Amino acid sequence: MPNQIPKQNIKFSWLFKMAWRDSRKNRSRLLLFISSIVLGIAALVAVYSFKDNLQRDIDSQAKELTGADLVLDSRKGVSKAMQKMLDTLGDDRSQEKTFASMIYFQKGGGSRLVQMKALQGKYPYYGIIETIPAKAADGFQNDQYALVDQTLMLQFGAKVGDSVKVGELNFKILGTLIKAPGQTGIASSVAPTVYIPLKYLDKTNLIKTGSRINNKFYYRYNDPSGVDEWVKKNEPKLEKEGFDADTVESRKEQTGRSFKDVNRFLALSGFIALLLGCVGVGSAIHVYIQEKLSAIATLRCLGLKSRHAFLIYLVQIFFIGLIAALLGSILGTAIQFLLPLVLKDFLPVEITMQVSWPAVGQGILLGLIISILFALPSLLAVRKISPLNAIRISFEKAGGKRDPLTWLVYILMAAFVTGFTHLQMKTWVQTLAFTLSIGIAFILLIVLSKLLMFLVKKLLPKSSSYLWRQGFANLYRPNNQTLMLTVSIGLSTAFICTLFFVQGILMNRVTLSSGSNQPNMVMFDIQNTQKEGLDSLTKAFKLPLMNQVPVITMRIEEINGKKANADTNNRRAYRNEIRATYQDSLTAAEKIVEGKWIGRIKSGETIYISLDQRYAQQINVGLNDKILFNVQGMMIPTVVGSFREVNWSKMQTNFRVVFPAGVLEEAPQFHVLMTRVSTSEMSAKFQGEVVQKFPNVSVIDLDLVLKLLDELLSKIGFVIQFMAGFSMVTGWIVLISAVLTSKNQRIKESILLRTMGASRKQILAINAIEYFFLGAFAAGAGLILALGGSWALAKFTFDANFVPPFVPTLLLFGSVMLIVVVTGVLSTRSILNQPPLKILRTEG
Repeated sequence: MPNQIPKQNIKFSWLFKMAWRDSRKNRSRLLLFISSIVLGIAALVAVYSFKDNLQRDIDSQAKELTGADLVLDSRKGVSKAMQKMLDTLGDDRSQEKTFASMIYFQKGGGSRLVQMKALQGKYPYYGIIETIPAKAADGFQNDQYALVDQTLMLQFGAKVGDSVKVGELNFKILGTLIKAPGQTGIASSVAPTVYIPLKYLDKTNLIKTGSRINNKFYYRYNDPSGVDEWVKKNEPKLEKEGFDADTVESRKEQTGRSFKDVNRFLALSGFIALLLGCVGVGSAIHVYIQEKLSAIATLRCLGLKSRHAFLIYLVQIFFIGLIAALLGSILGTAIQFLLPLVLKDFLPVEITMQVSWPAVGQGILLGLIISILFALPSLLAVRKISPLNAIRISFEKAGGKRDPLTWLVYILMAAFVTGFTHLQMKTWVQTLAFTLSIGIAFILLIVLSKLLMFLVKKLLPKSSSYLWRQGFANLYRPNNQTLMLTVSIGLSTAFICTLFFVQGILMNRVTLSSGSNQPNMVMFDIQNTQKEGLDSLTKAFKLPLMNQVPVITMRIEEINGKKANADTNNRRAYRNEIRATYQDSLTAAEKIVEGKWIGRIKSGETIYISLDQRYAQQINVGLNDKILFNVQGMMIPTVVGSFREVNWSKMQTNFRVVFPAGVLEEAPQFHVLMTRVSTSEMSAKFQGEVVQKFPNVSVIDLDLVLKLLDELLSKIGFVIQFMAGFSMVTGWIVLISAVLTSKNQRIKESILLRTMGASRKQILAINAIEYFFLGAFAAGAGLILALGGSWALAKFTFDANFVPPFVPTLLLFGSVMLIVVVTGVLSTRSILNQPPLKILRTEG
């Protein structure tokens, strides 16, 4: 410190010089304090950069994603009037029919349910259907050829030149399908695609009663500038005919919108890591300022004004925060190149990563705001330090009454968290829900830490050994770390464990068919004439006939006398096809929650139907409302008689709409049959026989579906864990920062203990006891929050039961506690090497 303080006109240069000199012995500590926000900034810069690059690539590749200037899509038949209009559109046109079907590999004998695409025309007009060999995409429509997805080719050991049976026709494999416009890696693994020429579709004899066909019409225009205007003008007519329109511009918006939720999740994950860092910053700066009380008081005695003392430390925090923000932005820019590798299976475009300067700028600004905002409560206390602190440091308090500016800073903190969250969320309801949940978690952890300190202080038995008493006393001594570590480690533990539990809930929902009495194979599109034959084939393989039900395709024509054009708030109810059934009794997966179930009626009686309660809410229908159904041309008036709660996770055929017996028996229908196959060999053999004898019947191997879902959830889980890792490492950095923050205090305490005769082993044991109990408490508090949050999510969001897995939960608890103990003990070992004489030296 200089010998004289300028009394007037203090310039920034002098404040900067003082901040520089004062920080010389503390720069490493200051960098460590602020380093807790580096990973949070890095995560957000990486996410923002990824979002900017993804949007840029979506914009530049939108034509390749769409493949045409205009795409018209319908799940219902095309009327003659609509067909006339379709034939007049575009300068070049293509047509595609998409549906689920079985294919049979003639060489190996394997079969698989696929997404069949029957194509006619030169689609795609932009981009390519990528195949091996490359020319296969151009030539497969010339003859009875097929393009088969590469995952299928690998799975069944097929080669180009082999034959596959589609319905009643054989197609030669002309090429391996690598990628089609808009296709993602996940989509191809869940529903592999097979292309055949549209002109052969009728000969396959696959299109039967109940077949769900998706008709697509692709158009190219020499001048596409008026396409969006045409869509807007003809939207009512297209909607009436059941058509969706897609253009290059709408695909840009749609694709960007579909990844907004992903970006929101990633950004909020990074933000949670940043909030943990904020806890570290605030607590560390508080201890740092407490250690500077004597130096600040001395400066005040020499004439330095309180506001100038405040500015000296504000300058320190500003520049250290700037350094941390720069480091975080550099790290985030590097990490962004990993995100496409993590998310590549979910992306429909080729990502070209480059530095996003807006994202870097946002990261630097965010780092500065965080550093200063969360350091301000402690920095403001500098203004209240009296010169008397220089001679009465042990008794003089830095502050008296609560400073109004401090309350203002706390309000700004809450506003910052709320504002940032709102930028990621869709609505204020979601924003407030997320902010309140984070706030409640913080408050609960703070209350728990205060309660811990109180209970330890009041209830610790005096008969305990000296080592235990000293270790527990460290939990409430001056400059203790209990509050900081309970909040930071507890919150990071809660976040990690909640993600783990939620992933488990999702996995349990899709693995419910693993029981020995549950079906694991579904056959659908069974025609009336095929029902007996398929039953006989199933029995011949000694397989059980489980859950045989009829399925009737229909649409809603009117709700309470209103048609689609009059019911503007409920148009989706009229557009989508409904798969309904009839039955005289409820299944094990159904329960009446309102109204009365009527299982059978006689001719001429009022038809009381039962709706799934959630579906009823979606279409805004109540009890006794009237619904007119169009059952393939026949109008059937009904009344809503009851609502059902349906357990959709139960592996059986469940329906949103159920008719009583005695109404739909003569309607055009197909059947669904479920069975259970004991081995994969038996499954392959049985599927092969079904495809050979009943080509139009589709078979879903639920074991294969569950395996694919498991892979999908594993990939999603990896993405979640990747982002959760930022919170884990941030929590660990905050832990190290907390330990080193009070290192000077520890040195004094440990040397005093050694001076009084304590051995190194005893001091190490005291520290180990403190960190063991602190780690156990912080991890336990976080685990309790995670269990409560996961239970709430399971009950109110996923409608599932939540039973935490005992062993993984114990391992999570133990691993967090072990990290706290090991880090704490290792970080304080250096204290044991300090000589007792050091307590007599003055510290500079």
